[in-house]
Amino acid sequence: MSKAAKNKKKRNVVREHPHRKYGSKRPVTLSRKQTNLAPAQVIHRVSKGLPFSELEHLRGEIDEPLGSVARRLAISRSTLQRRKTERRLSPQESDRVMRFWRLTQQAAKVFGDMARARQWLKFPQRGLGGAVPLDYASTEVGAREIENLLGRIEYSVYS
Repeated sequence: MSKAAKNKKKRNVVREHPHRKYGSKRPVTLSRKQTNLAPAQVIHRVSKGLPFSELEHLRGEIDEPLGSVARRLAISRSTLQRRKTERRLSPQESDRVMRFWRLTQQAAKVFGDMARARQWLKFPQRGLGGAVPLDYASTEVGAREIENLLGRIEYSVYS
C-alpha cells in the first residue's frame, strides 16, 4: 500500500472519547434561555405544563408542520387549537414534548448536527425493524428503543 493511501486511510478514522461519565446526563430543556435547570426544576415545569411556545420550538427543530408534530404527540386538532389559545400544554402533553426533544437532541449529538438528525428521525430505520423513529417515539418504550439504537450507533456497536 502506498504512503498516500495509508495517510488517506488514517484521516478517515475518527476517534472520539465519551464526553461524560456514566449516569451524568444533563437535564433537557427546550428553550435556549433556560439551559441550566436542575432536574427538579424541569420536573416542576413539566408537571405545571409547558408553554405552547415550547411545542412550536420543537416543531421548528424537527422541521415539520405543527399538525404532523401534534399527531405524533397524540394531540388532536381541536385540542391543539385549545392549547394554542390557552398558551399552555397539559402535563401529559408536556411530558411527550420533552420525550421528543430529548430524542432530537440525542440524535443531533450522535450525528453531529440537527439536519442529519432530522433526516435519521424521519426515515425508516433497520435497527427498529423498519419503523420511523418519530413514529416509534409516541410511547416511552419506543423512545427507549430509539435511545438504545442511538447509543449503539454512537459507540459503533453492531446491531
